[in-house]
Amino acid sequence: MNIHEFQANALFGKYGVPAPKGVPAKTVAEIDAALAQFPEGMVVVKSQIHAGGRGKGTFTDGYKGGVKVCKTKTDAREAALKMLGNTLVTLQTGPAGRKVQTLFFTEACPPKKEYYLSILLDRASSRPVIVASTEGGMNIEEVAKATPEKIHKVFVDPAYGLADFQVRQLCFALGFNPKESKEAAKLIRNLYNMFWDVDASMVEINPLITTADDRVLALDAKVGFDDNALFRHPEIVALRDFAEEDPKETEASKHELSYIALDGNIACLVNGAGLAMSTMDIIKHFGGNPANFLDVGGGASKEQVVAAFKIILGDKNVKGIFVNIFGGIMDCNVIAAGIVEAVKEVGLKLPLVVRLEGNNVVAGKKTLADSGLPIVSGDSMADAAQKIVKLVAA
Repeated sequence: MNIHEFQANALFGKYGVPAPKGVPAKTVAEIDAALAQFPEGMVVVKSQIHAGGRGKGTFTDGYKGGVKVCKTKTDAREAALKMLGNTLVTLQTGPAGRKVQTLFFTEACPPKKEYYLSILLDRASSRPVIVASTEGGMNIEEVAKATPEKIHKVFVDPAYGLADFQVRQLCFALGFNPKESKEAAKLIRNLYNMFWDVDASMVEINPLITTADDRVLALDAKVGFDDNALFRHPEIVALRDFAEEDPKETEASKHELSYIALDGNIACLVNGAGLAMSTMDIIKHFGGNPANFLDVGGGASKEQVVAAFKIILGDKNVKGIFVNIFGGIMDCNVIAAGIVEAVKEVGLKLPLVVRLEGNNVVAGKKTLADSGLPIVSGDSMADAAQKIVKLVAA
């Protein structure tokens, strides 16, 4: 789960991570109220969407830049009115872009130097890792490719926590002067405490800046959370912005289904993430394009299968459906009954190919055959994939 910058900024404040003063706004009235809280002078206006590259993005009406440093509050209001309700396209949003429904006004803090700082989980070592670089304000992947020596990593033992020598190591690597080092050390410790306390999967500040008076500030804030730990943090769940999520993915989460929308036209309904990936691969291998990743899990109920079909049919690009089930824990007959009920309930008119294998498969295939519905059976993954690709292309 991700949150907006203005929400992350508030979280930073709770944990003592210094950042510029900021005020969010969702309406014209709130824009005016927010700007009234700033003195006359420079104000930064930031579009709030769950995507990076906002500053270099372009709105669909041609207006450039989802982040604007404005010289006056009048300029800030003008920029805000052009952004609010407009659709911003960045490298991370795809060509469809994201509608800007919230803005974030912050005080302008001219940087003396920009840095990069993040904390995330390193899965290879099963430890949190702090990543820092003197090249702030840039795409960290580009820095890693062009100048990897400018990226510094510190791996934290979760049993011991962040050690003082590791904090000093980071401050030295980034070249802070003594006053900056004192500020930065406190920021890094507090940021790590926040990362650990809220079960974050990633915390990123890009850029982290120093100012002319040697302050160290988080000029940007990006925070993602471990979905599996959200049950411990109802206050974090309350920050979820459903408007930033695909409605189909939101609906899937209500039924405990793992769904990710893609841009193809052959929908997949599969049990098991590995099998789902293989199913998408084999569809591509035979010339088709998967429309989604949909894992119903190892013990899906009939109701979940029906819900999955309804979610699939919510995608207007879908021209055919491939159900690929291996019954280990799953009972193939339960899936078959769910498929039959779903087809009858939604009045499915699209091609449907089903491949069942494993636990109680004979009963499952009989249920499909006795249904009288136009369901095509696949004898293997390859056979089923070829059949759905041909049916969709016909």
